[in-house]
Amino acid sequence: MKGSELYDDPDFLSGYRQLRRDRLGLNDSLEIPAMNAVLPAVEGLRVVDLGCGEGRLAVRLASGGAEVVAVDASEQMLAAASRHPRVRYVRADLAEFDLPPESVELVVSSLALHYVEDFSGLVGRVARWLTPGGTFAFSIEHPVVTAPLVAADCVVDDYADEGPRQRAWFVDGVIKYHQTLGTVLGVLRQHGFRLNVVDEPLPTAEQVERHPHLAVHRRRPPLLLVSAVR
Repeated sequence: MKGSELYDDPDFLSGYRQLRRDRLGLNDSLEIPAMNAVLPAVEGLRVVDLGCGEGRLAVRLASGGAEVVAVDASEQMLAAASRHPRVRYVRADLAEFDLPPESVELVVSSLALHYVEDFSGLVGRVARWLTPGGTFAFSIEHPVVTAPLVAADCVVDDYADEGPRQRAWFVDGVIKYHQTLGTVLGVLRQHGFRLNVVDEPLPTAEQVERHPHLAVHRRRPPLLLVSAVR
């Protein structure tokens, strides 16, 4: 099941929403603080949020003064998205979504781009959308997590074999796309981006003590976060 379909599947959506309610995912403890740390001041910026889900990042940016176009393929996620006068939601597949050249100053994406098959094509479009000096900030599942052809806890395997991976995550057959770290960063440079931040957010020992479910994420990095400038 591809990402463009996944979040409208009722069984998946039920499990995912329970995960977020129970705060057992990586979003609150790792991804959100790391993303906030790399974002520029957003007041007055035109922003695109790719794979916006229920709009939490989009609303944070709009509350900081940005004008946000928030894009997602899921009808159910957009129906439940938080509303804000400076957020405009668009239902579209990230593989096809496009904007006029040099029309935004910031493009963001939170844990969505590992569902995109043609990462290079998307990065090329993002480069066209951004004004000179604009920022592309995104988080994805870390390549050491997406790598194994057979999912196994903390085992890095088949790292060099890029392409689709099927995983069981609330439902069977969830498709994500694996690329090496070198490919991810190389594609950005190929499309004219200058790397600003490359981070692998990890839980602290204190966080693990408070939230034992995070312990596995000190054994290997769960996320890759990149900020790059056009």
